[in-house]
Amino acid sequence: MPPAISVLLPAFDAEATIASALQSVQRQSEQDWECVVVDDGSRDGTADIAAELAVQDARFRLLRVEHGGIVAALNAGLAACRGALIARMDADDLMQRRRLELQAALLRERSELAGVGCHVRFFPRARMTEGLRAYERWLASMRGAVDVRREAFVECPLAHPALMLRRAVLLEHRYRDCAWPEDYDLVLRLLQEGHELGVVPRRLLHWRDGPLRLSRNSERYSIPAFVACKAEYLAHGLLKRVESYVLWGYGDTGKALAEALARRGKHPSAIVELHPGRLGQLIRGVRVVPPEALRTLPRQPIVVSVAGLTPRSEIRQALAAMGFTELTDYVCAA
Repeated sequence: MPPAISVLLPAFDAEATIASALQSVQRQSEQDWECVVVDDGSRDGTADIAAELAVQDARFRLLRVEHGGIVAALNAGLAACRGALIARMDADDLMQRRRLELQAALLRERSELAGVGCHVRFFPRARMTEGLRAYERWLASMRGAVDVRREAFVECPLAHPALMLRRAVLLEHRYRDCAWPEDYDLVLRLLQEGHELGVVPRRLLHWRDGPLRLSRNSERYSIPAFVACKAEYLAHGLLKRVESYVLWGYGDTGKALAEALARRGKHPSAIVELHPGRLGQLIRGVRVVPPEALRTLPRQPIVVSVAGLTPRSEIRQALAAMGFTELTDYVCAA
């Protein structure tokens, strides 16, 4: 009989951390699982460590592939997974003991969900930046599918190593090798196609941060790459049927997003700003207007591109008061 859950764990040169990661899988309260370790052509002892554990515990399976990068490794491992549910895991992270149990329980309870994430705790704490602490707090504010969909264009609302998906859904969509993060691409693609992604609102994964983390060493995970990913899905989502939109905010965040959208044929017809020195001016030929002007402007989709939780909350309140509905009339995309 196939296991209930497959843990999909790609690894590359991870001999310093993979033993601890696999031990955290082995300690799970849920016992009906397999762990498919995909060794992506490691040059160190990663494969040997995984192979030794597989001899001791048949639930671990080692798949060796030539080094082809994270996307190729994930898709190779996905093809080998047999469980109806697939839990992602990285070779330098640690699962809390009840992670698989609680995520699987929510998916069994909520048949409308294609997948679920959970809250995370970054480690080691000593060298954490304030930006990373803020991201951790923001991830912890995700309580369910409504939050995930509303916040999807602010940042990736689910930590990918903490995600559990239905195998049928993941097999249908797979991972894509794009110019931006494969995990964010998958989340936005699933949401755009109507799938719902939930959250177990508990810290069930310890997410390691360090200088060797892939997100710190690849252009695929740079800020411009994230912006390009957002622009791509906005252009084919909220802005699909229009060529122009209203942009709220033209700081560094709004400017970068506007430029990425322009490369996809989407241009602002007006820019909403609060800065009195900008009101009435032209930015690249586009008039800067105050928020109250939205009441009289022709109805167009609004893209709110403002960094900071408090400003976004205030803008949401203002738009609601003017009769605009989030995700239908506007989206926040910091």
